[in-house]
Amino acid sequence: MDTAALRASWSDAWRALDASPDDAVLAELLARYGEAHRAYHTLQHLGECLAHLARERGGAERPAEVALALWFHDAIYDVHRHDNEARSADWARQAALDAGLAPDAAERLHALVMATRHDTQPVGADARLLVDIDLAILGAPPARFAEYERQIRSEYGHVPPAVFEPRRRQILGGFLARDPLYLTASMRDRQEAAARANLGQAVAG
Repeated sequence: MDTAALRASWSDAWRALDASPDDAVLAELLARYGEAHRAYHTLQHLGECLAHLARERGGAERPAEVALALWFHDAIYDVHRHDNEARSADWARQAALDAGLAPDAAERLHALVMATRHDTQPVGADARLLVDIDLAILGAPPARFAEYERQIRSEYGHVPPAVFEPRRRQILGGFLARDPLYLTASMRDRQEAAARANLGQAVAG
């Protein structure tokens, strides 16, 4: 998805919610996703997520809110911190309020972004879809999955292999142990088998 398409998706989501964010919010988000320390959590990932949402839109209760949650879910990304999702969620909520969304919608957006921490079972159809979309890369074609793994390694280039590799296998193994991995039927049908193949190979080393 090129920048023009990304901008269109941003505008369409806000228009569907009858809200108008400051232009500076989009400019800062695009700058954040272009930060030099990012290799995977970039506009490429965001574009892939939004493309998945376009295919899965019928499974969303509030597709515009899911789209905005995707925009903000990696808005703040620092591998040296453990509160990226919380800070991103806070930004999303404030941007929503500033744009004129009702407080309950802003809180839903905050909760959706927090669901991408992947540390609890997501509650609600939109949260389940959002989490599945964020994890769609696990079921990507093998070449894209291999690129994803290289990109993650690049982002953690400061971590020695002896530390990174077992920790990475542990994380991927945790996803592999989920049954099912994908919580929405359509994503499960489309991604589950490929994700299990990718993860099994990665965990086996």
